[in-house]
Amino acid sequence: MTHTKKDYKYIYGPVFSWRLGKSIGIDPVSTGRKICSFDCVYCQVGRTKVFSDRRKVYIPTAEIIKELVSLPAVEADYITFSGAGEPTLAENLGELIKEVKKIRKESIAVLTNSSLIHKKDVQEDLSLADLVVAKLDACSQDVLVKIDRPMREIRFLDIVKGIKKFRAGYKGRLALQIMFVSKNKKYVDEISWIAREMEPDEIQLNTPLRPCGIKPMSRADMDVIKLCFLRHCGRDTKIISVYDIDKEQVTPFSARHTLMRRGKV
Repeated sequence: MTHTKKDYKYIYGPVFSWRLGKSIGIDPVSTGRKICSFDCVYCQVGRTKVFSDRRKVYIPTAEIIKELVSLPAVEADYITFSGAGEPTLAENLGELIKEVKKIRKESIAVLTNSSLIHKKDVQEDLSLADLVVAKLDACSQDVLVKIDRPMREIRFLDIVKGIKKFRAGYKGRLALQIMFVSKNKKYVDEISWIAREMEPDEIQLNTPLRPCGIKPMSRADMDVIKLCFLRHCGRDTKIISVYDIDKEQVTPFSARHTLMRRGKV
């Protein structure tokens, strides 16, 4: 497929996601700098330039919808709110989801680091999505600091309580994404028990295969980790590993902006 030369600022892709299939991304905090509440050791887009846990409108809804309407003819499995920062920082996230649903037939996913999920307004916005993928890389505040390097104000217990409360009222699909590296590998039992208590529909076991400076877990290591999750959570929950899925080649309509948000695709 030949794509237009239009320079998209806020949307990117399509990309192949091992979790979502073919996905068109929307970055609702796209300002050219990574704005996030975390500075994860494995982030493929580099260090956090601006730390924030305060919601505001970064990009007007109309500007993002204008770009989405102008897309060439391209189909996807999901429209995914993600990008080079934490999408729930966008105060207009709920409005964006509503407007996207008016013009696109794909399911809506939000990938969140879970740092703000304890907030009522964030839960209300996320409840509009068909799928929410919430990060859970730790089992304690100490491990959270080692792996996700959050702002000082972010508390692990708020994340756990927030995901559980959101799960209780959410009508869509909830997935937990857990990124395993050497620093949290030894906590797999503790993390899996916490994950079980959250009652997700799916648990996505990841390791950083895209270039980021952190060595990924081997397939053998991830197989052992998956077995642990199957033992603790597998009766009622789908468990998938990044090594389970064969990658497909997808041509993005805006390669430069896709690379900005995805690293090597």
